[in-house]
Amino acid sequence: MAEITRPTPPEELNGAPIEEQIIQMAKLSYERLPLLEVIFDRFALSLGPALKSYCGVLADAELEGFEYMPYSEALEGLSANGLVAITQASEWDSEIATVLDPDLLFTALEIMLGGRTVKGSDWAPRSFTAIERRLGTNICEVILRELSTAFSQLSDNDFTIDHMEGNPHTLVLAPPGSPCVRITYKITLDERVGKLSFVIPNNAIDKVRPTLAQAFRGGQLGGDDAWRALLTDQISDTSVTLAAVLHEPVLPLTSVLQWKRGQVLDLGIDSEHEVTVTCSGKKMFRAAMGRRKNGSVALRVTEDFDNAKDMKEGGFSDVVPD
Repeated sequence: MAEITRPTPPEELNGAPIEEQIIQMAKLSYERLPLLEVIFDRFALSLGPALKSYCGVLADAELEGFEYMPYSEALEGLSANGLVAITQASEWDSEIATVLDPDLLFTALEIMLGGRTVKGSDWAPRSFTAIERRLGTNICEVILRELSTAFSQLSDNDFTIDHMEGNPHTLVLAPPGSPCVRITYKITLDERVGKLSFVIPNNAIDKVRPTLAQAFRGGQLGGDDAWRALLTDQISDTSVTLAAVLHEPVLPLTSVLQWKRGQVLDLGIDSEHEVTVTCSGKKMFRAAMGRRKNGSVALRVTEDFDNAKDMKEGGFSDVVPD
């Protein structure tokens, strides 16, 4: 994971009394959000393949920074020429900022327009054209779909673009001095590097702050969709052996000891008697037994034993095929 940083004291406090510095630093001490850090750290693993699929070139995403800081400082650290997607978070009922710096945007533009073998050109600051905005919107949509998937391990949360803006320094998502989180990724497309940033004001995550502030002790945040899909597919193609139990009578031991060779035992089974089908000793369903025209014995399921609860308690409910 990238180094977690917090605000440094303003330069004007360097010569101030130690008491004043302590007071000012206390104001800049923000609560850590361990689960949010883990989600964005793991998000980098899926972001690279998503960009590779979209752009058609080798792509890599590396979490470069996860910083707690005032909102105004977060904006100042962004490129003034970046393209911003004002992003709606459905679960949070609030907005965050997704920022593409010019290097990333124009690298993707040149690659997708056939310039991958040409050395990256310099870009002079100017307003974005309609084509550049459209491409930037498409890239952000790819990124936000992956972000929604990353958060789905914790809770359902759809990130969608509300509108696009051309200067991150003019964003008004929170008061200047309010705390926020800035997450920065280094994106490599075909050996060219650009930056992707997210700015998340603390007031945007008030609804889920108690969850995100929980300590993360390792393991899974939730279900692993790829692992679950693979295991479900493998289970669906697996052959199993079923046993049809006709009857399980309870008899006294004295009667069993008196059995002799050739003796006919009445098990109390008639033509209407149903059988219980088991798999590895686990009762699966009850069925009526009949005979087909070709002489084969057939079973018609009459009662399905509810194993879903037992499977769920055992932690495998997610791998039971429909």
